Amino acid sequence: MPKLIVVTREGEERELEGEAGLSVMEVIRDAGIDELLALCGGCCSCATCHVHVDPAFADALPPMSDDENDLLDSSDHRDSTSRLSCQLPFGEALDGLKIRIAEED
Repeated sequence: MPKLIVVTREGEERELEGEAGLSVMEVIRDAGIDELLALCGGCCSCATCHVHVDPAFADALPPMSDDENDLLDSSDHRDSTSRLSCQLPFGEALDGLKIRIAEED
C-alpha cells in the first residue's frame, strides 16, 4: 500500500498507509486525524481539507480546478503549496507524499 506522511498542526508526523483510489482527504480522515474537518465530505465546496503539499510531488498532482482555486483564495494561509486534499486522488504515484495540515481559518 502507498504511504502518506501527514504533519499535524502541532508538528506531529504520522505515516499512514492509504488505499489507492481514495482521496488524500479520505486517507487522513480514515486514519482518525480529526483536525482535518472536511466538512463537505469531498465535494469541493469548502476549504476545510486545506493542506500544504511537498513541492517534490507537484508534477504528480492533477491540475487545480477553478473551483479549488477559488476556495483556496478564501484561506488566510494559502501559499504556493496549498491544495484541497479532497481533490488529490491517492495511489502509487503519490507513494511517500508528505503533506502538512494547514492552519484553521
